[in-house]
Amino acid sequence: MEWQPDEQGLQQVLQLLKDSQSPDTATQRAVQEKLEQLNQFPDFNNYLIFVLTSLKSEDEPTRSLSGLILKNNVKAHYQNFPPTVADFIKRECLNNIGDPSPLIRATIGILITTIASKGELQTWPELLPQLCNLLNSDDYNTCEGSFGALQKICEDSSELLDSDALNRPLNIMIPKFLQFFKHCSPKIRSHAIACVNQFIIGRAQALMDNIDTFIESLFALAGDEDSEVRKNVCRALVMLLEVRIDRLIPHMHSIIQYMLQRTQDPDENVALEACEFWLTLAEQPICKEALSGHLVQLIPILVNGMKYSEIDIILLKGDVEEDEAVPDSEQDIKPRFHKSRTVTLQHEGGEGEEGEDIDEDEDDDDDTLSDWNLRKCSAAALDVLANVFREELLPHLLPLLKGLLFHPDWVIKESGILVLGAIAEGCMQGMVPYLPELIPHLIQCLCDKKALVRSIACWTLSRYAHWVVSQPPDAHLKPLMTELLKRILDGNKRVQEAACSAFATLEEEACTELVPYLSFILDTLVFAFGKYQHKNLLILYDAIGTLADSVGHHLNQPEYIEKLMPPLIAKWNELKDEDKDLFPLLECLSSVATALQSGFLPYCEPVYQRCVTLVQKTLAQAMVSPTHMHMDFAEAIYMYSQQPDQYEAPDKDFMIVALDLLSGLAEGLGGHVDTLVARSNIMTLLFQCMQDTMPEVRQSSFALLGDLTKACFPHVKPCIAEFMPILGTNLNPEFISVCNNATWAIGEICMQMGVEMQPYIAMVLNQLVEIINRPNTPKTLLENTAITIGRLGYVCPQEVAPMLPQFIRPWCTSLRNIRDNEEKDSAFRGICMMIGVNPGGVVQDFIFFCDAVASWVNPKDDLRDMFYKILHGFKEQVGEENWQQFSEQFPPLLKERLAACYGV
Repeated sequence: MEWQPDEQGLQQVLQLLKDSQSPDTATQRAVQEKLEQLNQFPDFNNYLIFVLTSLKSEDEPTRSLSGLILKNNVKAHYQNFPPTVADFIKRECLNNIGDPSPLIRATIGILITTIASKGELQTWPELLPQLCNLLNSDDYNTCEGSFGALQKICEDSSELLDSDALNRPLNIMIPKFLQFFKHCSPKIRSHAIACVNQFIIGRAQALMDNIDTFIESLFALAGDEDSEVRKNVCRALVMLLEVRIDRLIPHMHSIIQYMLQRTQDPDENVALEACEFWLTLAEQPICKEALSGHLVQLIPILVNGMKYSEIDIILLKGDVEEDEAVPDSEQDIKPRFHKSRTVTLQHEGGEGEEGEDIDEDEDDDDDTLSDWNLRKCSAAALDVLANVFREELLPHLLPLLKGLLFHPDWVIKESGILVLGAIAEGCMQGMVPYLPELIPHLIQCLCDKKALVRSIACWTLSRYAHWVVSQPPDAHLKPLMTELLKRILDGNKRVQEAACSAFATLEEEACTELVPYLSFILDTLVFAFGKYQHKNLLILYDAIGTLADSVGHHLNQPEYIEKLMPPLIAKWNELKDEDKDLFPLLECLSSVATALQSGFLPYCEPVYQRCVTLVQKTLAQAMVSPTHMHMDFAEAIYMYSQQPDQYEAPDKDFMIVALDLLSGLAEGLGGHVDTLVARSNIMTLLFQCMQDTMPEVRQSSFALLGDLTKACFPHVKPCIAEFMPILGTNLNPEFISVCNNATWAIGEICMQMGVEMQPYIAMVLNQLVEIINRPNTPKTLLENTAITIGRLGYVCPQEVAPMLPQFIRPWCTSLRNIRDNEEKDSAFRGICMMIGVNPGGVVQDFIFFCDAVASWVNPKDDLRDMFYKILHGFKEQVGEENWQQFSEQFPPLLKERLAACYGV
């Protein structure tokens, strides 16, 4: 007997669907409660599917809504549906996939894929065969509806479809889809390509077996009149470029010609897909060879795509010049992610190298259109191509640039400034001759009457900051800084934002060159405090923090402290403990505390106390979930694993940022934190944080442990027996940054413990030796590992020296590029002492030791003596003749240095 709805029940459901379309929040809340009640009745879902598929008297939006509510129920409770209900829903879906209404067909398709992704592909064996059969239907609606559903299934379950679990349905499906590339309906052609496209990146075997047919079929559709079809063809070619470039190379010339046309497609969605082709091609080794002959055509097309479209200008309120008094809407403010502290070493020739995990995407010039568009894609493509072709790009660009940069129409002029910024990285060398003229022109553009021109000029100038700083300061740095500071106080919020970001970049490049202008800079930044709306305040904190990082202790002057600290502390007192704005402010204060050192003392107590409170609160919250106070912890965890949506895990970012600020205080104040630590339970909290499940929390805990060890070891020492095993278990290079900070902390503890370190050596030594010998380990981690091994050998040479042959070679190579400093000093003393205990351990790799010794510019006298003794001892040991043969292998420079410094 087929299920039939009860009239009264049906009316109730329809009333509910009507109410749920009401804008009134109270009605919405009542609807939610009613839904939860009705979900207690399993056949409520039968009513929902009935309204969707059979109640043709209702209007389409109501029927579709019924289906979407059912979809949410399937997502949340499908495993509890009785088999009769589940079967009824599945049958109704397949029987009605050809509904005459496109909206209803699409809703049924969404419902089918939601059921399928609930593990039902395995237990609904007739689904795929039936949908594939329905494709042959003469009824357009049935064919289109089935294809719509198949496309959604292919999107949601592509991996499962290409596995043995389902007996490889793709062997039938892919050839079937390929037949429909020639269908007379563009909608069907488009579905067919979209289905096959899901399997390119995963290199599904069934597609690889049919790859040539697929590519030929795509070429056949090149001139399709339907824009959705053209978009899917472009998307397919872009993905094939990544996974099967071998198959495209024979046709590359014609594909490039096609993509040049499509990048200018009147439909912007098609142009955007096509533009991705240049981005992807730039990453392929054949790029230069393939594109050289086409730059003449390509460059003008990309440049043309970099203009704002009319829609962009409307969305960006390009005609609104002054909006600084308009408060920000909260959804405009993107969530910020705090980057936890990682301990790095200083290298030869410059500051600590940040090369390993820099965010590439920071150069976004128009963030509020955060959706990817043709302008951004064209600019990104020009940027990567500039990095491939370098100076060879300029002959195609310079003639265009002149016309753009001085154009009377601001939209065109703006795009020219963006072009100049996009090529800054790749074409820097070739641009240098033009910069003395261009930079003053760009600085003038900072005063343009159009806000969008002023903001892009900020960004482009920041891309040339490195060159500006390399010139005499009066030439460009001073005028640029003066104008940028005015823009920080612009009346337009977008310009304020761009200027603040650009100024932060300039600070990083200029460092101490800014010291003479500090007073003037601080006046501006502090004035902006009182002027900025919410979103830009967050960027202002960053500019202040970067300034502190850049000028360091030069900031520690009473007049500067009096300008800067009162507004920062006022904000600090204003913000509640749960306010996310604390993140950027804590980061900023951390930089300021490190720069001011003792100058920060008057402010440190409330800041310190609050950080400890934040850590304590977060830990307490993690123990009990707010929604399930009455359960014990095990139950709460179980609940969480069952329904993660309803369980609010605490936001651990507060704890991470607080730990990092405590590190900044310990580093900046040194011994002065002693009394603060003594009066708090920070060591107990740290013990918990070091065992947190979240790697970022552990990472920051170990950084703080190291900083406290340096600043006030007497408070750390009683905990060492408990802390060391935890440090040992975290020497796991799966989590690079955690491992790095734990390694560094062990080295710092070691220097304080001295011989008392002996019982703990066995807990850590083997892991460290393993890490230093691992291939592809990031440089920072290798260096910290080498330092710590050296320090362990310094305090306990007897325990570590037997392992010398297992680490001496990578140890020497990883430390040769570090500049002379305390850490390097202690590590090399350790190596010398271990060689004293086990001279045979270095014989095989002595040349590496010689090279590492030569990397010292001026070691302390007693360390130099240690080197001298080892080198001469080795020479005497092997005898003059053998030494001559041995030193023949030295590169000339090494030979010279050793002869000059150590007379060998």
